[in-house]
Amino acid sequence: MTQETARQPSTRLAAEAWESLFRAQVSLMRRFERDGDFAPLRPREYDVLFTLSLAEGRRLRLRELNEQVFMSQPSLSRMVDRLEQRGLVSREPAPDDARGVVVTLTGEGLELQRQVGRQHVRSIGRYVGGALDEDELRTLMALTTKLRTYRP
Repeated sequence: MTQETARQPSTRLAAEAWESLFRAQVSLMRRFERDGDFAPLRPREYDVLFTLSLAEGRRLRLRELNEQVFMSQPSLSRMVDRLEQRGLVSREPAPDDARGVVVTLTGEGLELQRQVGRQHVRSIGRYVGGALDEDELRTLMALTTKLRTYRP
């Protein structure tokens, strides 16, 4: 048995930890929705606008956007169509590949994302910041970053 194998946690404990993390996220998302955090958007629409806002004006290929949100490519494509019809995003052929599509926030989309984001951050402060102290928040960030970036 190698040292790496000896330190591996049990599969059961890993599954229980995952379930706990997942259930915490579900519970918090329900609270955010109940409080109207995302209005006039749906949570997934806000997620798309937020992800695009992180690109800081850079256009994202639809597949890059899809890698960062939890929905199927066809669902994302339909959502981007609806967001474009509302004037919140713009879509155009990728300059280097006519088959590809790039997406960016419009000024209206960025303003709405910021407006909704301010409300959402207040709720995050109330529910997450209210439950955890600063050391726990830093630990949570370190652990979730480690999970997100781990490649076996």
